Amino acid sequence: MDSDSDGIGDFQGLTKCLDHLSGIGITCLWLLPFYASPNRDNGYDVMDYYSVDPRLGTLGDFVEFMHQARERGIRVIVDLVVNHTSIQHPWFQAARKDKNSKYRDFYVWSEDPPKSDPKLLMFPNVEDSIWDYDKRAGAYYLHHFYKEQPDLNIANPTVREEICKIMGFWLELGVSGFRIDAAPFLIKGIGIEGANQQDLPDFLAQMREFLSARRGDAILLAEANVPPDQIPIYFGNGDKMHMLFNFLLNQYVFLALARQEASPLRDGLKTLPEMPKNCQWLNFVRHHDELALDRLSQSQQEEVFQAFAPDENMRIYGHGIRRRLPPMLDSDSRRIELVYSLMFSLPGTPLIRYGEEIGMGENLSLPGRDSVRTPMQWSNAANGGFSAAPAAALSRPVITEGEYGYERVNVAKEQRDPNSLVNWMERLVRLRKQCPEFGRGQWQILETDEPCVFAHCCEWEGNAVIALHNLSDRKCIVRLKSSEYQHLSDVFGDRQYEAVSDDSGSIPLEAYGYRWLRVNQM
Repeated sequence: MDSDSDGIGDFQGLTKCLDHLSGIGITCLWLLPFYASPNRDNGYDVMDYYSVDPRLGTLGDFVEFMHQARERGIRVIVDLVVNHTSIQHPWFQAARKDKNSKYRDFYVWSEDPPKSDPKLLMFPNVEDSIWDYDKRAGAYYLHHFYKEQPDLNIANPTVREEICKIMGFWLELGVSGFRIDAAPFLIKGIGIEGANQQDLPDFLAQMREFLSARRGDAILLAEANVPPDQIPIYFGNGDKMHMLFNFLLNQYVFLALARQEASPLRDGLKTLPEMPKNCQWLNFVRHHDELALDRLSQSQQEEVFQAFAPDENMRIYGHGIRRRLPPMLDSDSRRIELVYSLMFSLPGTPLIRYGEEIGMGENLSLPGRDSVRTPMQWSNAANGGFSAAPAAALSRPVITEGEYGYERVNVAKEQRDPNSLVNWMERLVRLRKQCPEFGRGQWQILETDEPCVFAHCCEWEGNAVIALHNLSDRKCIVRLKSSEYQHLSDVFGDRQYEAVSDDSGSIPLEAYGYRWLRVNQM
């Protein structure tokens, strides 16, 4: 929310929104970059790690926001963007001007770089190489993202010390951890002369050690969309990252939804490697980037595209979807609820992207990932209540037309409707807190006689909860093949079902139906 009518959301505006978030039951906020930036890449091109971008407020505004969040029992984690800086960062400016500057080795240089592997390009439609020539420096510098974002040299001990100093600064201001942006590129060491490829991943353990020494209850969350065999690099033996985004499972979820079959979801869960007991997955439906499908085969990707992004304009980078969930599911409330019920019951911690709680749509007329980054729709006031600025001055246009326009989809309207998505979501969050087995327990997949039904059980401290999700558009009767779980009682479902009969072992589900069942000890 914009507090000063300049068209840009800011910390004072966000502070005003905390009651809404607290009311839903949110316990932690993840903030995207808010550091000083020329804004070539939505703030991911940082030019000062120790300040707040003036467009978003001041350090004082940040501290007040942290205080108000803490008063409501909400923790805050922030993006740590240290794979690269902005080309305007003082470090890079000093490095390009003087070969003898200590900052020269903060970055990765080459006078004759190798030809770029197209697979290493993060923005293949924008950049054609990961090396760019700087006339002032007389050399090429490495950048995996935009050329305005030169990669830092993580093999340099001084750079590592600076990163820990940045972490220490924000920990002192009360944050509860960091989301490590572009974690795989942080530790690859491409182009770094003499870099020890084994030593670079160990920096993750160094970050963890520093974090734990400064604040024992803080976490590190890594963005790492990598193959299953590389996932252990980030967890280590429980001494590196606390959490990882579950990119792999997310892709199999959408394949299962496209096929209306549970088998891809089961395969996805079985593909995940074992993780240390003190680590956790972060499950999500959508986030601020594209819905990546790159861990699926080409034929599987095409299945998902045909189901949820049939038009080329809905796709990005050849392997991603740039849409929000409700339009992907044709606004079918049954299917929307099914997906979030599934996500909240899968092993791990659930993540909600702003606007998901009210069913916001996308704006495909905007370029690239901006399609899913439109302003939050708070009310039916001008600009959706996001800002009092003229519409032309907004950071991005508010969705104004169609069934996802702000007059139809907004927080104020949905809060007054007992059957709205936001009130259903509040109930989902509350019940998920009452079923800690889903997040903390040992899970196992349950076999059923219905290929369209995904069934799993989570057990923790002698308690067990079962979740059933019918991925198809037909109702069915589910029979669990194991007789181990009896005396079941409903916790949550898409409708009021008859109580489960212990004699029949039959559990009815509507089309796109879902049920959470507690196993009662008799």
